[in-house]
Amino acid sequence: MAPSPVGAFLNAPVVAPFQLAPYPSEMDAAPLVRLRWRLRGAWLWPSFVVLTLADGAILHDLPLAGDSASLIGAWLLGVVLSLLAIVLLAGPLGHLVRRLRPDMPKLVARNYAGALLTLAITLALVAGGLVHRHVINADRGALEDAVARAEAYIGDHAPAEFQYDLTHLNTYPAQPPDIYRTCAINPSGTRSYCVVVNRQQPFGRSVHYDGAEPNGILAEGTN
Repeated sequence: MAPSPVGAFLNAPVVAPFQLAPYPSEMDAAPLVRLRWRLRGAWLWPSFVVLTLADGAILHDLPLAGDSASLIGAWLLGVVLSLLAIVLLAGPLGHLVRRLRPDMPKLVARNYAGALLTLAITLALVAGGLVHRHVINADRGALEDAVARAEAYIGDHAPAEFQYDLTHLNTYPAQPPDIYRTCAINPSGTRSYCVVVNRQQPFGRSVHYDGAEPNGILAEGTN
């Protein structure tokens, strides 16, 4: 006698619709570690962009030479200095970083070193600009002192035609910050009365008459 359909169904083996693969007992953490290091080491070029822009602003306000610098020229100088530091010094400094952190990948250590070098360039530009600003202020103070001495002498000793406007004296820095030559011009602009100021001497003996040759001619002869 053939089994009934119900009995066949009840006696059929149970088959699982799917079977899960065994869960790994230990995850491979190497990719995550590499990703973490890459994220930590990705500071070089963002910091390069930010700091070189800061270099341009710093050198514009605190030039290393002269009284001012253009923004573009200052930015280009910061870029060149930072690139040179990265190319020449990032490798050796990165090697030193890896000695302190042996677990750090070589590329990440080099990026860290490059970011530090870019920051060091910015700090050096700030320091150099502040030093030069001090020099500028000292030179400006020396010039103002020399003009004040010349103005007092011309007001006391020069002919009346040279005393009509002592606020527009022409001063040439012969050997700054000590020796300056100052000229007063008559109203017609045809004659000059010039003195030499030596700031190393006492105020009352520091100014001497030096003829009528304009400073412009003297400057042309020294250039």
